[in-house]
Amino acid sequence: MARAAGAIRAKLGESLLVVGICGAQGSGKSTLSEGLAALFRGEGVATAVLSIDDLYHTKAVREELGRTVHPLLATRGVPGTHDVALGLKLLDELAQGRPALLPRFDKGVDDRAPLDQWEHAPADTRLLILEGWCVGARPQSAAALVNPVNALERDEDPTGAWRRHVNDQLSGPYRALFDRLDALILLAAPGFEVVLRWRIEQEQALRARGQGMNDTQIARFIQHYERLTRHILGDMPHDADLTLPLNEDRSLRI
Repeated sequence: MARAAGAIRAKLGESLLVVGICGAQGSGKSTLSEGLAALFRGEGVATAVLSIDDLYHTKAVREELGRTVHPLLATRGVPGTHDVALGLKLLDELAQGRPALLPRFDKGVDDRAPLDQWEHAPADTRLLILEGWCVGARPQSAAALVNPVNALERDEDPTGAWRRHVNDQLSGPYRALFDRLDALILLAAPGFEVVLRWRIEQEQALRARGQGMNDTQIARFIQHYERLTRHILGDMPHDADLTLPLNEDRSLRI
């Protein structure tokens, strides 16, 4: 955490600083984000944390996307399933020194949480940490989209329409959001192969409440993320302000 805190301090000023933290599912983004937030709040810096997961479209909107654009868009996760306009509105409010509501998404019911469960970012927030598995991602080339990377793409996106739509979102609406980042930190998994185990471990809390996916469901679910996760691991280290390489146990690789 010390290296991440140092990277933030180097850029922190009186106006809003937006720091992105990217990492594969289960890599420890939330833990790092909350640790950094506690650290800077302890130093008197008004700080807010937003997960890109909390910007997911409502279930009804995603179901409509599944009907009108591609069936795979009914499943939350990839670019195209977030309310980017809501994120930009939040950034505008904080940049103007106003308090703002922080959206919250309930993964247990796969829908946006009621408004009374949203949290508040204080007025004059100086640090916003935006964390998420695809935060800061750049689009792939058209050639890279041709061949499927897994069974999900091969069997459920045979024409490539879904992955092209996701890529177009990265070069369009999501670019406007990610261009607002003042710094980008990458938690770099040792490879996509470890993500299934990390994601299963991450699901334990939901399972304890009787809401989580089983291992088979998770294995299919993470295939939605595989293409872009692999792309990020290859592309983002060249672009991030700080890359923190991880071992399989999530410890920092020296």
